[in-house]
Amino acid sequence: MKKLTFLYMAGILLASMTSCTEDFEEINTNPNVVEKPNPNYIFSKAQLDGLNNNYFATNILECGGILQHYATYKEASGAGDKYLSNEVYYSAYFNQAYPTGINETEIVIDALKNTPNDSNKLNIARIWKAYLYHRLTDLYGDIPYSQAAKANSSAIFLPKYDSQESIYKDLLKELDEAATALDASKTSFGKADFLYDGDIAKWKKFSYSLMLRLGMRLTKVDPALAKTWVTKAIAGGVILNGTDNAVIKYTDGPNDINRNPVGFDSRRQDFTAGSYGQKNVEGGKLAKTFIDLLKSTADPRISVYAGVWQGTTQNTSLAVQKGFPNGTKTAPTPVEQGTYSEPNQSTVFKYDAPLMIISNAETNLLLAEAAARGWYTNETDKDLYEKGVKASFLNMAIYGAGYAITDATPYLTANPFNVAGSFDAKMNQIHTQIYVALFVDEQEVYSNWRRTGYPVLVPVNFPGNVTNGTIPRRFKYPTSEYSVNSVNLAEAVKRQGEDNFTTRIWWDK
Repeated sequence: MKKLTFLYMAGILLASMTSCTEDFEEINTNPNVVEKPNPNYIFSKAQLDGLNNNYFATNILECGGILQHYATYKEASGAGDKYLSNEVYYSAYFNQAYPTGINETEIVIDALKNTPNDSNKLNIARIWKAYLYHRLTDLYGDIPYSQAAKANSSAIFLPKYDSQESIYKDLLKELDEAATALDASKTSFGKADFLYDGDIAKWKKFSYSLMLRLGMRLTKVDPALAKTWVTKAIAGGVILNGTDNAVIKYTDGPNDINRNPVGFDSRRQDFTAGSYGQKNVEGGKLAKTFIDLLKSTADPRISVYAGVWQGTTQNTSLAVQKGFPNGTKTAPTPVEQGTYSEPNQSTVFKYDAPLMIISNAETNLLLAEAAARGWYTNETDKDLYEKGVKASFLNMAIYGAGYAITDATPYLTANPFNVAGSFDAKMNQIHTQIYVALFVDEQEVYSNWRRTGYPVLVPVNFPGNVTNGTIPRRFKYPTSEYSVNSVNLAEAVKRQGEDNFTTRIWWDK
Protein backbone atom coordinates (compact mmCIF):
# COMPACT_ATOMS: atom_id res chain seq x y z
CA MET A 1 0.00 0.00 0.00
CA LYS A 2 2.83 2.33 0.88
CA LYS A 3 4.46 1.48 -2.44
CA LEU A 4 1.29 2.33 -4.35
CA THR A 5 0.90 5.60 -2.46
CA PHE A 6 4.51 6.55 -3.29
CA LEU A 7 4.04 5.80 -6.96
CA TYR A 8 0.79 7.79 -6.98
CA MET A 9 2.44 10.80 -5.41
CA ALA A 10 5.40 10.50 -7.78
CA GLY A 11 2.98 10.47 -10.69
CA ILE A 12 1.26 13.64 -9.45
CA LEU A 13 4.65 15.34 -9.01
CA LEU A 14 5.78 14.30 -12.48
CA ALA A 15 2.53 15.52 -14.00
CA SER A 16 2.90 18.82 -12.20
CA MET A 17 6.46 19.19 -13.42
CA THR A 18 5.36 18.43 -16.97
CA SER A 19 2.59 20.99 -16.73
CA CYS A 20 5.02 23.59 -15.40
CA THR A 21 7.45 22.81 -18.18
CA GLU A 22 4.73 23.19 -20.79
CA ASP A 23 3.76 26.60 -19.41
CA PHE A 24 7.34 27.73 -18.72
CA GLU A 25 7.80 29.70 -21.96
CA GLU A 26 4.47 31.48 -21.57
CA ILE A 27 5.08 32.35 -17.91
CA ASN A 28 8.59 33.61 -18.58
CA THR A 29 7.76 35.69 -21.67
CA ASN A 30 7.57 39.42 -21.12
CA PRO A 31 4.30 40.54 -22.74
CA ASN A 32 5.71 44.06 -23.11
CA VAL A 33 8.70 42.99 -25.23
CA VAL A 34 8.52 42.32 -28.98
CA GLU A 35 10.39 39.05 -29.55
CA LYS A 36 10.15 39.20 -33.35
CA PRO A 37 10.81 42.57 -35.01
CA ASN A 38 8.23 44.09 -37.33
CA PRO A 39 10.27 45.06 -40.43
CA ASN A 40 7.68 47.58 -41.63
CA TYR A 41 7.65 49.55 -38.39
CA ILE A 42 11.42 49.43 -37.94
CA PHE A 43 12.05 50.55 -41.52
CA SER A 44 9.78 53.56 -41.01
CA LYS A 45 11.75 54.40 -37.88
CA ALA A 46 15.06 53.90 -39.72
CA GLN A 47 14.02 56.45 -42.34
CA LEU A 48 13.02 59.06 -39.77
CA ASP A 49 16.05 58.45 -37.54
CA GLY A 50 18.44 58.36 -40.47
CA LEU A 51 17.43 61.89 -41.44
CA ASN A 52 16.90 63.22 -37.93
CA ASN A 53 20.53 62.97 -36.83
CA ASN A 54 21.74 66.16 -35.15
CA TYR A 55 20.81 68.33 -38.11
CA PHE A 56 21.63 71.63 -36.44
CA ALA A 57 25.08 70.65 -35.16
CA THR A 58 26.14 68.79 -38.29
CA ASN A 59 24.53 70.72 -41.12
CA ILE A 60 24.39 74.28 -39.83
CA LEU A 61 27.12 74.75 -37.24
CA GLU A 62 29.67 72.49 -38.96
CA CYS A 63 29.02 71.91 -42.69
CA GLY A 64 26.93 75.02 -43.26
CA GLY A 65 29.49 77.27 -41.60
CA ILE A 66 32.40 75.66 -43.45
CA LEU A 67 30.57 76.11 -46.77
CA GLN A 68 29.65 79.72 -46.00
CA HIS A 69 25.93 79.11 -46.27
CA TYR A 70 25.68 80.07 -42.59
CA ALA A 71 27.60 82.39 -40.28
CA THR A 72 27.66 83.43 -36.62
CA TYR A 73 29.58 85.92 -34.51
CA LYS A 74 29.80 83.46 -31.59
CA GLU A 75 32.87 81.31 -30.99
CA ALA A 76 31.42 78.25 -29.23
CA SER A 77 28.90 77.69 -32.00
CA GLY A 78 31.26 78.92 -34.72
CA ALA A 79 33.06 75.61 -35.18
CA GLY A 80 32.47 75.49 -38.94
CA ASP A 81 32.30 79.24 -39.42
CA LYS A 82 35.72 79.81 -37.82
CA TYR A 83 37.41 76.38 -38.21
CA LEU A 84 37.40 75.69 -34.47
CA SER A 85 37.30 72.35 -32.68
CA ASN A 86 34.12 71.58 -30.74
CA GLU A 87 33.87 67.91 -29.86
CA VAL A 88 30.16 68.13 -29.10
CA TYR A 89 29.42 69.18 -32.67
CA TYR A 90 31.88 67.13 -34.74
CA SER A 91 31.13 63.88 -32.91
CA ALA A 92 27.35 64.17 -32.79
CA TYR A 93 26.58 62.60 -36.17
CA PHE A 94 28.89 59.61 -35.63
CA ASN A 95 27.59 58.92 -32.14
CA GLN A 96 23.92 58.92 -33.14
CA ALA A 97 24.12 57.22 -36.54
CA TYR A 98 24.98 53.72 -35.34
CA PRO A 99 22.48 53.08 -32.53
CA THR A 100 19.56 54.55 -34.48
CA GLY A 101 19.18 54.55 -38.28
CA ILE A 102 22.02 52.16 -39.11
CA ASN A 103 21.18 49.64 -36.40
CA GLU A 104 17.48 49.76 -37.28
CA THR A 105 18.19 49.19 -40.97
CA GLU A 106 20.45 46.25 -40.10
CA ILE A 107 17.63 44.73 -38.00
CA VAL A 108 15.32 44.97 -41.00
CA ILE A 109 17.89 43.30 -43.26
CA ASP A 110 18.50 40.49 -40.75
CA ALA A 111 14.76 39.89 -40.40
CA LEU A 112 14.17 39.68 -44.16
CA LYS A 113 17.27 38.09 -45.64
CA ASN A 114 15.84 34.55 -45.51
CA THR A 115 12.31 35.35 -46.68
CA PRO A 116 12.22 35.32 -50.52
CA ASN A 117 8.71 36.78 -50.70
CA ASP A 118 10.00 39.91 -48.98
CA SER A 119 12.90 40.42 -51.38
CA ASN A 120 11.70 43.91 -52.33
CA LYS A 121 11.70 45.01 -48.72
CA LEU A 122 15.15 43.53 -48.26
CA ASN A 123 16.58 45.32 -51.28
CA ILE A 124 15.01 48.65 -50.40
CA ALA A 125 16.58 48.31 -46.95
CA ARG A 126 19.95 47.60 -48.61
CA ILE A 127 19.59 50.80 -50.66
CA TRP A 128 18.69 52.80 -47.56
CA LYS A 129 21.67 51.33 -45.73
CA ALA A 130 23.93 52.54 -48.54
CA TYR A 131 22.42 56.00 -48.27
CA LEU A 132 23.05 56.17 -44.52
CA TYR A 133 26.61 54.90 -44.73
CA HIS A 134 27.66 57.22 -47.55
CA ARG A 135 26.60 60.18 -45.42
CA LEU A 136 28.70 58.92 -42.52
CA THR A 137 31.87 57.96 -44.37
CA ASP A 138 31.82 61.23 -46.32
CA LEU A 139 32.19 63.11 -43.05
CA TYR A 140 34.80 60.97 -41.30
CA GLY A 141 36.51 58.78 -43.89
CA ASP A 142 37.31 55.29 -42.57
CA ILE A 143 34.51 54.10 -40.28
CA PRO A 144 33.12 50.84 -38.88
CA TYR A 145 31.15 49.23 -41.69
CA SER A 146 31.45 45.49 -42.34
CA GLN A 147 31.30 44.62 -38.62
CA ALA A 148 29.11 47.52 -37.51
CA ALA A 149 25.64 46.97 -35.98
CA LYS A 150 26.50 43.30 -35.42
CA ALA A 151 26.25 43.19 -31.62
CA ASN A 152 22.93 41.32 -31.62
CA SER A 153 23.50 39.07 -34.62
CA SER A 154 27.20 38.27 -34.25
CA ALA A 155 28.22 39.54 -30.78
CA ILE A 156 30.70 42.01 -32.31
CA PHE A 157 30.96 44.88 -29.86
CA LEU A 158 34.18 46.50 -31.07
CA PRO A 159 33.91 46.64 -34.87
CA LYS A 160 36.93 47.21 -37.05
CA TYR A 161 37.23 50.38 -39.14
CA ASP A 162 36.98 49.69 -42.86
CA SER A 163 38.88 51.79 -45.38
CA GLN A 164 36.73 54.29 -47.22
CA GLU A 165 37.87 52.74 -50.48
CA SER A 166 36.45 49.35 -49.52
CA ILE A 167 33.29 50.95 -48.15
CA TYR A 168 32.60 52.89 -51.34
CA LYS A 169 33.18 49.90 -53.55
CA ASP A 170 30.79 47.82 -51.46
CA LEU A 171 28.16 50.57 -51.37
CA LEU A 172 28.22 50.76 -55.17
CA LYS A 173 27.99 46.97 -55.42
CA GLU A 174 25.04 46.96 -53.01
CA LEU A 175 23.21 49.64 -54.99
CA ASP A 176 23.76 47.72 -58.22
CA GLU A 177 22.63 44.37 -56.82
CA ALA A 178 19.65 45.78 -54.94
CA ALA A 179 18.36 47.81 -57.88
CA THR A 180 18.69 44.84 -60.22
CA ALA A 181 16.87 42.54 -57.79
CA LEU A 182 13.83 44.78 -57.28
CA ASP A 183 10.76 42.99 -58.67
CA ALA A 184 7.56 44.89 -59.50
CA SER A 185 5.54 41.67 -59.20
CA LYS A 186 6.26 41.35 -55.47
CA THR A 187 4.97 43.33 -52.52
CA SER A 188 6.91 46.05 -50.76
CA PHE A 189 6.70 48.28 -47.68
CA GLY A 190 3.67 50.24 -48.89
CA LYS A 191 2.76 53.09 -46.56
CA ALA A 192 5.52 52.07 -44.15
CA ASP A 193 7.93 53.60 -46.68
CA PHE A 194 7.83 57.37 -46.14
CA LEU A 195 9.78 58.15 -49.32
CA TYR A 196 7.96 56.29 -52.07
CA ASP A 197 5.10 54.30 -50.50
CA GLY A 198 6.93 51.18 -51.61
CA ASP A 199 6.99 52.14 -55.31
CA ILE A 200 9.56 49.75 -56.80
CA ALA A 201 10.17 51.73 -59.99
CA LYS A 202 10.97 54.86 -57.99
CA TRP A 203 13.27 53.02 -55.60
CA LYS A 204 15.15 51.68 -58.60
CA LYS A 205 15.68 55.23 -59.86
CA PHE A 206 16.70 56.34 -56.39
CA SER A 207 19.32 53.59 -56.26
CA TYR A 208 20.79 54.54 -59.63
CA SER A 209 20.71 58.24 -58.73
CA LEU A 210 22.66 57.52 -55.55
CA MET A 211 25.02 55.44 -57.66
CA LEU A 212 25.50 58.47 -59.93
CA ARG A 213 26.33 60.62 -56.91
CA LEU A 214 28.80 58.10 -55.49
CA GLY A 215 30.32 57.37 -58.87
CA MET A 216 31.01 61.06 -59.40
CA ARG A 217 32.59 61.19 -55.97
CA LEU A 218 35.47 59.10 -57.34
CA THR A 219 36.53 61.48 -60.12
CA LYS A 220 39.67 62.67 -58.29
CA VAL A 221 40.87 59.41 -56.81
CA ASP A 222 39.98 56.99 -59.64
CA PRO A 223 38.54 58.57 -62.81
CA ALA A 224 38.27 55.26 -64.66
CA LEU A 225 36.24 53.66 -61.86
CA ALA A 226 34.13 56.81 -61.63
CA LYS A 227 33.29 56.58 -65.32
CA THR A 228 32.34 52.90 -64.98
CA TRP A 229 29.82 53.56 -62.22
CA VAL A 230 28.49 56.79 -63.71
CA THR A 231 27.74 55.13 -67.05
CA LYS A 232 26.16 52.16 -65.25
CA ALA A 233 23.93 54.51 -63.26
CA ILE A 234 22.86 56.37 -66.39
CA ALA A 235 22.08 53.11 -68.17
CA GLY A 236 20.04 51.93 -65.17
CA GLY A 237 17.90 55.05 -65.19
CA VAL A 238 18.27 57.98 -62.78
CA ILE A 239 15.70 60.46 -61.48
CA LEU A 240 14.89 62.89 -64.30
CA ASN A 241 11.32 64.00 -63.52
CA GLY A 242 10.08 65.82 -60.46
CA THR A 243 7.48 63.11 -59.86
CA ASP A 244 10.32 60.70 -59.07
CA ASN A 245 12.14 62.98 -56.63
CA ALA A 246 12.93 61.43 -53.26
CA VAL A 247 10.95 63.61 -50.87
CA ILE A 248 9.96 62.74 -47.33
CA LYS A 249 6.90 64.47 -45.96
CA TYR A 250 6.53 65.68 -42.39
CA THR A 251 3.75 66.95 -40.15
CA ASP A 252 3.82 69.51 -37.36
CA GLY A 253 3.54 66.87 -34.64
CA PRO A 254 2.15 65.14 -32.73
CA ASN A 255 5.72 64.15 -31.81
CA ASP A 256 9.02 65.84 -32.54
CA ILE A 257 10.13 62.97 -34.79
CA ASN A 258 7.23 63.83 -37.12
CA ARG A 259 8.61 67.34 -37.72
CA ASN A 260 11.11 68.26 -40.40
CA PRO A 261 14.49 68.21 -38.61
CA VAL A 262 15.79 71.11 -40.72
CA GLY A 263 13.28 73.47 -39.18
CA PHE A 264 12.59 71.81 -35.87
CA ASP A 265 16.16 71.19 -34.72
CA SER A 266 17.37 74.59 -35.93
CA ARG A 267 14.51 76.62 -34.47
CA ARG A 268 14.71 74.72 -31.21
CA GLN A 269 18.42 75.44 -30.72
CA ASP A 270 19.04 78.81 -32.37
CA PHE A 271 16.27 80.53 -34.34
CA THR A 272 13.86 80.33 -31.42
CA ALA A 273 10.29 81.56 -31.21
CA GLY A 274 10.06 85.21 -30.31
CA SER A 275 13.66 86.07 -31.23
CA TYR A 276 12.59 87.67 -34.53
CA GLY A 277 16.18 87.79 -35.71
CA GLN A 278 17.43 89.85 -32.77
CA LYS A 279 18.04 87.30 -30.04
CA ASN A 280 19.11 84.09 -31.77
CA VAL A 281 20.60 81.72 -29.21
CA GLU A 282 23.68 80.87 -31.29
CA GLY A 283 23.73 84.05 -33.37
CA GLY A 284 23.00 82.13 -36.58
CA LYS A 285 22.46 83.96 -39.87
CA LEU A 286 22.76 83.21 -43.56
CA ALA A 287 26.28 83.96 -44.75
CA LYS A 288 27.37 86.94 -46.81
CA THR A 289 29.01 84.64 -49.39
CA PHE A 290 25.73 82.83 -50.03
CA ILE A 291 23.44 85.86 -50.04
CA ASP A 292 25.83 87.89 -52.21
CA LEU A 293 25.93 85.07 -54.76
CA LEU A 294 22.13 84.91 -54.95
CA LYS A 295 21.79 88.68 -55.21
CA SER A 296 24.53 89.13 -57.81
CA THR A 297 22.80 86.68 -60.14
CA ALA A 298 19.27 87.92 -59.35
CA ASP A 299 18.42 84.37 -58.30
CA PRO A 300 14.68 84.10 -57.57
CA ARG A 301 15.32 81.21 -55.15
CA ILE A 302 16.54 83.80 -52.65
CA SER A 303 12.94 84.65 -51.76
CA VAL A 304 12.19 80.98 -51.09
CA TYR A 305 15.31 80.42 -49.01
CA ALA A 306 15.75 83.66 -47.08
CA GLY A 307 13.98 86.37 -45.13
CA VAL A 308 14.82 89.38 -42.98
CA TRP A 309 12.70 89.89 -39.88
CA GLN A 310 10.75 93.13 -39.88
CA GLY A 311 8.73 93.09 -36.71
CA THR A 312 7.12 89.67 -36.40
CA THR A 313 7.23 88.72 -40.08
CA GLN A 314 9.98 87.96 -42.57
CA ASN A 315 10.48 90.12 -45.66
CA THR A 316 11.62 87.78 -48.43
CA SER A 317 12.23 90.30 -51.19
CA LEU A 318 15.67 90.20 -52.81
CA ALA A 319 16.42 93.86 -52.12
CA VAL A 320 16.45 93.60 -48.31
CA GLN A 321 18.51 90.41 -48.00
CA LYS A 322 21.89 90.82 -46.32
CA GLY A 323 24.33 88.07 -45.35
CA PHE A 324 26.49 87.99 -42.22
CA PRO A 325 30.28 87.73 -42.74
CA ASN A 326 32.04 84.50 -41.77
CA GLY A 327 34.98 84.47 -39.40
CA THR A 328 34.07 87.40 -37.19
CA LYS A 329 33.42 87.67 -33.46
CA THR A 330 32.19 91.23 -33.37
CA ALA A 331 28.77 90.99 -31.79
CA PRO A 332 26.16 93.15 -33.50
CA THR A 333 23.52 94.88 -31.43
CA PRO A 334 20.15 93.12 -31.32
CA VAL A 335 18.70 95.69 -33.69
CA GLU A 336 21.58 95.20 -36.13
CA GLN A 337 21.24 91.40 -35.89
CA GLY A 338 17.68 91.79 -37.06
CA THR A 339 18.84 93.29 -40.36
CA TYR A 340 20.56 90.07 -41.53
CA SER A 341 18.96 87.27 -43.50
CA GLU A 342 17.84 84.00 -41.96
CA PRO A 343 16.26 80.88 -43.43
CA ASN A 344 12.63 81.44 -44.41
CA GLN A 345 10.41 80.01 -41.67
CA SER A 346 7.50 79.67 -44.07
CA THR A 347 9.45 77.33 -46.36
CA VAL A 348 12.78 75.65 -45.53
CA PHE A 349 12.38 76.11 -41.76
CA LYS A 350 8.70 75.21 -41.58
CA TYR A 351 8.01 72.32 -39.23
CA ASP A 352 5.91 70.41 -41.75
CA ALA A 353 8.00 71.26 -44.82
CA PRO A 354 8.92 68.28 -47.01
CA LEU A 355 12.61 67.36 -47.21
CA MET A 356 14.30 66.63 -50.53
CA ILE A 357 16.72 63.69 -50.37
CA ILE A 358 17.74 63.36 -54.04
CA SER A 359 16.20 65.34 -56.88
CA ASN A 360 16.24 65.74 -60.63
CA ALA A 361 18.04 69.06 -60.14
CA GLU A 362 21.08 67.24 -58.76
CA THR A 363 20.98 64.39 -61.27
CA ASN A 364 20.71 66.70 -64.29
CA LEU A 365 23.61 68.80 -63.04
CA LEU A 366 25.72 65.69 -62.49
CA LEU A 367 24.77 64.53 -65.96
CA ALA A 368 25.95 67.92 -67.24
CA GLU A 369 29.33 67.17 -65.69
CA ALA A 370 29.30 63.70 -67.25
CA ALA A 371 28.61 65.31 -70.62
CA ALA A 372 31.42 67.83 -70.11
CA ARG A 373 33.75 64.89 -69.38
CA GLY A 374 32.61 63.05 -72.49
CA TRP A 375 31.05 60.22 -70.48
CA TYR A 376 27.51 60.95 -71.66
CA THR A 377 26.73 62.00 -75.22
CA ASN A 378 22.95 61.79 -75.50
CA GLU A 379 22.58 65.45 -74.53
CA THR A 380 24.84 68.47 -74.32
CA ASP A 381 26.26 69.84 -71.10
CA LYS A 382 24.45 73.11 -71.78
CA ASP A 383 21.05 71.45 -72.15
CA LEU A 384 21.56 69.37 -69.01
CA TYR A 385 22.77 72.38 -67.05
CA GLU A 386 19.64 74.29 -68.02
CA LYS A 387 17.45 71.30 -67.15
CA GLY A 388 19.09 71.20 -63.72
CA VAL A 389 18.40 74.89 -63.10
CA LYS A 390 14.81 74.60 -64.31
CA ALA A 391 14.26 71.52 -62.14
CA SER A 392 15.58 73.36 -59.07
CA PHE A 393 13.26 76.30 -59.77
CA LEU A 394 10.23 74.02 -60.11
CA ASN A 395 11.20 72.01 -57.04
CA MET A 396 10.57 75.06 -54.89
CA ALA A 397 6.94 73.90 -55.14
CA ILE A 398 7.58 71.33 -52.40
CA TYR A 399 6.99 74.24 -50.02
CA GLY A 400 3.68 75.06 -51.70
CA ALA A 401 2.55 75.44 -55.28
CA GLY A 402 2.91 79.21 -55.09
CA TYR A 403 6.68 78.91 -54.56
CA ALA A 404 7.32 77.18 -57.87
CA ILE A 405 9.46 79.31 -60.20
CA THR A 406 7.95 78.46 -63.55
CA ASP A 407 9.96 80.71 -65.83
CA ALA A 408 13.74 80.24 -65.73
CA THR A 409 14.35 82.14 -68.97
CA PRO A 410 15.28 85.51 -67.41
CA TYR A 411 17.76 83.84 -65.06
CA LEU A 412 19.35 81.65 -67.75
CA THR A 413 19.54 84.59 -70.13
CA ALA A 414 21.32 86.70 -67.55
CA ASN A 415 23.52 83.79 -66.43
CA PRO A 416 24.14 81.73 -69.60
CA PHE A 417 26.10 78.50 -69.63
CA ASN A 418 29.61 79.08 -70.92
CA VAL A 419 29.53 76.66 -73.86
CA ALA A 420 32.94 77.78 -75.16
CA GLY A 421 34.51 77.83 -71.73
CA SER A 422 37.19 75.52 -70.37
CA PHE A 423 36.31 72.36 -68.49
CA ASP A 424 37.09 74.13 -65.20
CA ALA A 425 34.84 77.05 -66.15
CA LYS A 426 32.00 74.62 -66.83
CA MET A 427 32.64 72.79 -63.57
CA ASN A 428 32.46 76.08 -61.73
CA GLN A 429 29.06 76.89 -63.22
CA ILE A 430 27.63 73.39 -62.74
CA HIS A 431 28.71 73.03 -59.13
CA THR A 432 27.85 76.55 -58.15
CA GLN A 433 24.34 75.51 -59.12
CA ILE A 434 24.59 72.44 -56.89
CA TYR A 435 25.78 74.74 -54.10
CA VAL A 436 22.53 76.71 -54.49
CA ALA A 437 20.07 73.99 -55.51
CA LEU A 438 20.90 71.61 -52.65
CA PHE A 439 20.63 74.26 -49.92
CA VAL A 440 19.63 72.72 -46.55
CA ASP A 441 21.39 69.46 -47.46
CA GLU A 442 24.65 70.91 -46.19
CA GLN A 443 26.32 67.52 -45.84
CA GLU A 444 25.98 66.76 -49.53
CA VAL A 445 27.00 70.26 -50.58
CA TYR A 446 30.09 69.92 -48.35
CA SER A 447 31.01 66.60 -49.95
CA ASN A 448 30.47 67.90 -53.46
CA TRP A 449 32.51 71.02 -52.74
CA ARG A 450 35.46 68.97 -51.44
CA ARG A 451 35.41 66.87 -54.61
CA THR A 452 35.14 69.75 -57.07
CA GLY A 453 36.40 72.87 -55.29
CA TYR A 454 33.46 74.86 -56.65
CA PRO A 455 32.27 77.45 -56.03
CA VAL A 456 35.60 78.98 -55.05
CA LEU A 457 35.39 79.97 -51.38
CA VAL A 458 37.77 82.36 -49.65
CA PRO A 459 38.88 80.80 -46.32
CA VAL A 460 38.66 82.74 -43.09
CA ASN A 461 41.62 82.99 -40.73
CA PHE A 462 40.08 83.43 -37.31
CA PRO A 463 42.57 83.71 -34.42
CA GLY A 464 43.06 80.31 -32.79
CA ASN A 465 41.62 78.28 -35.65
CA VAL A 466 42.79 74.66 -35.85
CA THR A 467 43.36 74.38 -39.61
CA ASN A 468 45.96 77.11 -40.17
CA GLY A 469 43.35 79.09 -42.05
CA THR A 470 42.39 76.38 -44.53
CA ILE A 471 38.90 75.02 -45.08
CA PRO A 472 38.36 71.75 -43.13
CA ARG A 473 38.34 68.54 -45.17
CA ARG A 474 36.67 66.14 -42.70
CA PHE A 475 35.32 65.69 -39.17
CA LYS A 476 37.43 64.26 -36.36
CA TYR A 477 36.46 61.01 -34.66
CA PRO A 478 34.60 61.21 -31.34
CA THR A 479 36.83 61.20 -28.26
CA SER A 480 34.84 58.26 -26.89
CA GLU A 481 36.14 56.03 -29.69
CA TYR A 482 39.67 56.45 -28.33
CA SER A 483 38.69 54.83 -25.05
CA VAL A 484 36.07 52.34 -26.22
CA ASN A 485 37.42 51.10 -29.57
CA SER A 486 41.01 52.32 -29.42
CA VAL A 487 42.78 49.42 -31.15
CA ASN A 488 40.58 49.48 -34.24
CA LEU A 489 40.60 53.27 -34.35
CA ALA A 490 44.39 53.33 -34.19
CA GLU A 491 44.53 51.13 -37.29
CA ALA A 492 42.22 53.54 -39.12
CA VAL A 493 44.30 56.58 -38.19
CA LYS A 494 47.48 54.79 -39.25
CA ARG A 495 45.94 53.99 -42.63
CA GLN A 496 44.07 57.24 -43.30
CA GLY A 497 46.31 59.81 -41.67
CA GLU A 498 46.31 62.01 -38.60
CA ASP A 499 42.90 62.48 -37.00
CA ASN A 500 42.48 66.18 -37.64
CA PHE A 501 40.31 68.47 -39.75
CA THR A 502 42.77 68.86 -42.62
CA THR A 503 43.52 65.18 -43.36
CA ARG A 504 41.89 64.29 -46.66
CA ILE A 505 39.70 61.22 -46.90
CA TRP A 506 40.25 58.63 -49.64
CA TRP A 507 38.13 60.14 -52.43
CA ASP A 508 39.38 63.68 -51.64
CA LYS A 509 43.06 62.90 -52.31
